[in-house]
Amino acid sequence: MKKVSEFVEHLGEVFRHFGPVRSRRMFGGYGIYFQDLMIGLVAHDTLYLKTDTQSAQLFSEAGCRPFEYNKNGVTMKMSYFSAPIEVLDDPDAARTWATRAYEAALRSRTRVTQRHK
Repeated sequence: MKKVSEFVEHLGEVFRHFGPVRSRRMFGGYGIYFQDLMIGLVAHDTLYLKTDTQSAQLFSEAGCRPFEYNKNGVTMKMSYFSAPIEVLDDPDAARTWATRAYEAALRSRTRVTQRHK
């Protein structure tokens, strides 16, 4: 079994004021979960946090960039933005931004549930 990257292991400490997060390997990176909702992802030792139409502008204004990947020559964008740099050094900032990501994940889950009713 492969060892979790040191960067991903460190996220438990980063988010200590927010709450317990766990990671799961996926697509060559990691999904970051809080209370069974994916609130972030790690790709190439970069943390991306969940966004939606209500929160993406805040991330953009903070200088964060969207998570993108190439699929068959097409650039795909997901609803995740890189975390502001202060998240990794400031537990209070980490809590604020993780809360935004969790709220976006909750709103996303609600929209999906409503579509399937």
